[in-house]
Amino acid sequence: MSNEIEIGRGKRGRRAFSFDDVAVVPSRRTRDPEEVSVGWQIDAYHFDLPVLAAPMDSVMSPATAVALGQAGGLGVLDLEGLWTRYEDPTPLLAGIAALDPARATARMQEVYAAPIQPDLVSARLKEIRAAGVTVAGALSPQRTQELWRTVVDAGVDLFVIRGTTVSAEHVSGRAEPLNLKRFIYELDVPVIVGGASTYTAALHLMRTGAAGVLVGFGGGAAHTTRVSLGIHAPMATAVADVAAARRDYLDESGGRYVHVIADGGVGRSGDLVKAVACGADAVMLGAALARATEAPGRGWHWGPEAHHPHLPRGERVEVGTAGSLQEILFGPGHTADGTLNLIGALRRAMATTGYSDLKEFQRVEVVVSPYQPH
Repeated sequence: MSNEIEIGRGKRGRRAFSFDDVAVVPSRRTRDPEEVSVGWQIDAYHFDLPVLAAPMDSVMSPATAVALGQAGGLGVLDLEGLWTRYEDPTPLLAGIAALDPARATARMQEVYAAPIQPDLVSARLKEIRAAGVTVAGALSPQRTQELWRTVVDAGVDLFVIRGTTVSAEHVSGRAEPLNLKRFIYELDVPVIVGGASTYTAALHLMRTGAAGVLVGFGGGAAHTTRVSLGIHAPMATAVADVAAARRDYLDESGGRYVHVIADGGVGRSGDLVKAVACGADAVMLGAALARATEAPGRGWHWGPEAHHPHLPRGERVEVGTAGSLQEILFGPGHTADGTLNLIGALRRAMATTGYSDLKEFQRVEVVVSPYQPH
């Protein structure tokens, strides 16, 4: 049955769904939440939680990366952010949080115009490594060729190449683009790359040798990509499409499993549940962790799109402070809005539907059930 609808006589479009449009259905079996496993492993690295922190200055500092690592997740530091441009960015972070909305974008463009300092890239990664947690740093495709050696020499465990969208085939007449397949082949570090939002784009990224693919395009709380570029990928459909690419690539490659990581649109605990149900192995959280009392953004959240020097397609948004990192991940919850005890909610959803681990839970029944708030 076709999922296409007619937009007009000359154009058809495929219907796509966001996490709000779908719901998970209980099965015939239930379990105790304490007996459910939410751990996962990528390459040689095991994590107790299927949570990566988005590499955004409002979410991750070296200290919060360490705290998340100690809690069982993975903190990913933005290696093009304020922590690699300034010795002490704390006053600047406080200043961004206090900005008048009308001035926010222009001021952030000024602050982020300072050059990246390779010595600070090394220092920040070594600071995280000294704490004994898994070390991950993120670069955009444009900066990867310039800084990758510095990152690897500093001892990074997982290398993240993250952009609004990343393709395996970038065409440019001005400069030689990053050859992902050659780069990953020559790099002795597992690479997570994205975002991708379609079956075909994800399959091509998997063929480059990536260990994981980030799924998402313009779906985060701080993105304005849909209104500025007219591009958007509803996350439930995007994750399911990329999970299908993972399945087909597993057969094509003779058994090589590439992890699917939902990146965007996972603001609350129910979104996390539905991301895994649609096929994600883990989620990358931005706004959800920006609500922590320890978050550098002080209740505000923004990504690199918000301070692009020529075409900003994101903004600084107020997400508020919901509780400590511990409360956001493990509770106890004091509200019923899905901002606290994300892992407890995932455990309970898996237990309520009768699944014992994440890979099993990817097979749960899902229905299209558009959410209608009262």
